[in-house]
Amino acid sequence: MTEIFIPFLSAFILAYALRPVCLWLERHHLPRAAAAGIAMIIGLSVAFFVLSLFISLLKTEIPLIKAQLPIWIQNTQSWLGPKLSEWHISVDWGTLKASVTQKITTHLTDNSDALMSSTLERVLMSGSSVIAGFVNAVLILFVLFYLLIDWDHFFKLLKSMVPVRTQEIVHHLAMHADGLLSQYLRGMLIVISIMSLFYSIGLSLLGVQGAVALGVFTALMIVIPYIGITIGFTLAVLAALLQFGPGGALIGVLVLYGLGQFIEGFFLTPRLVGERIGLHPVAVLFALLLFGKLFGFFGVLLALPISAVSLVLLQYSWTRYTQSSWYQK
Repeated sequence: MTEIFIPFLSAFILAYALRPVCLWLERHHLPRAAAAGIAMIIGLSVAFFVLSLFISLLKTEIPLIKAQLPIWIQNTQSWLGPKLSEWHISVDWGTLKASVTQKITTHLTDNSDALMSSTLERVLMSGSSVIAGFVNAVLILFVLFYLLIDWDHFFKLLKSMVPVRTQEIVHHLAMHADGLLSQYLRGMLIVISIMSLFYSIGLSLLGVQGAVALGVFTALMIVIPYIGITIGFTLAVLAALLQFGPGGALIGVLVLYGLGQFIEGFFLTPRLVGERIGLHPVAVLFALLLFGKLFGFFGVLLALPISAVSLVLLQYSWTRYTQSSWYQK
């Protein structure tokens, strides 16, 4: 059932995010259809940029793993070996190095022929999935274009379906939710921009390879509370370990990410986004799991804003309940 709603929900969320761009273009005397098309191109360019960052990270990390792993094991032996000897623990480092290197090389082989044949086989075996994905992508773009063009007409139609006696209340709740989401989107864009510069410059100064891609990717992952920063931090630590081994660079990465979390959590996010939109950490984790289960990775990205809208409705329902005569008496 969720497969039916995902394209329409995705198109609606994208239209809401791209609506300010479309309005800005219209104010500069562009026709509405042209403004909608350019806004879609901008949105697709951002998505392509994020995908390119992820691919760039893979291209940086995988060769590092293959090239630096034997050196990392050697550095670990030099650092950890004497300590293990003091505790009378013996490790066959030669066998460990050969075994791990062989397994990593096998799993990360860059044999293009094998990769192409495997990819072709998967495509042929999952042709229906490929077709379904293509149809969903076209459907999302189609709905997104017409939502951008007919946004006002769409909401006028929705308003006409609401009973007259409740239109004022519904309008108030919609404006409250819109203000909350607008604050969230604008604030997150500013936070991501600042933290991208912070992590990219910091990792570059530490000499970590792929510093810009890793820094921007870490900042983008802020949109996924708790989990996102964990992914970025893990990749940065892995990159530092593989490139330099245990030492000063690793400590530098730990300090950099600790300072980044302090700046983002105590200064940027409270001032620009709000106090996590008033959601308790347990509620955030529950929302991530729930929407991730229902809508996949896209649901994880939308968990926080959708939960914020739900919070507005729950707060209103609770206020009406506590003010009711049934509750009072």
